[in-house]
Amino acid sequence: MTETFLLHGFLLGAGLSVDAFTVSLANGLSNPRLSRRHMCAVAGVYAVFQALMPMTGRGAIRFAAARFLWLQRWIPWAGAVLLFVIGANMILEASRPSDDRLPTRLDCATLLLQGLATSVDALSVGFTIADCALCPALVLSGIIAAVTFADCLAALAIGKRFGLLFARQASVCGGCILLAVGVETLLRALP
Repeated sequence: MTETFLLHGFLLGAGLSVDAFTVSLANGLSNPRLSRRHMCAVAGVYAVFQALMPMTGRGAIRFAAARFLWLQRWIPWAGAVLLFVIGANMILEASRPSDDRLPTRLDCATLLLQGLATSVDALSVGFTIADCALCPALVLSGIIAAVTFADCLAALAIGKRFGLLFARQASVCGGCILLAVGVETLLRALP
């Protein structure tokens, strides 16, 4: 592996992890009492999705190239819809009167949906590495996962710190962040 390949992997990981970073920040804001173990699990889920998507895209192109090309234009739309649903739900939960409001919980289903929504753009990376041998493709996916994990841990810590100060507003802010990421995802998808 050359330094250029490793740098490329790191930069690709940094670019792909932006959505996961933002969602992690929102999660930290709306869940200020996350334990370190839970923070590692959240960051780990995002990292796993970011590693699997390029390999999934690579496999799709290698084994059924012509059939899946039309799906590439719908990938950002699917991610944006998931982010809209999750963000709107966070805002609605925060808007309830405090006696009706349930504590915001980051459950497994929500976390998996967030992981999927923030990693769908990584699927297109798999399309670009279809000609790459398996070992370098796995290394690239590993680098993307490591960068995503580190970025998400940092975002969760930042969000946690400020979430304790602004509990209710943080949930609205987190929901707005997710909606903004969804809009940005859609804008990138437009020609």
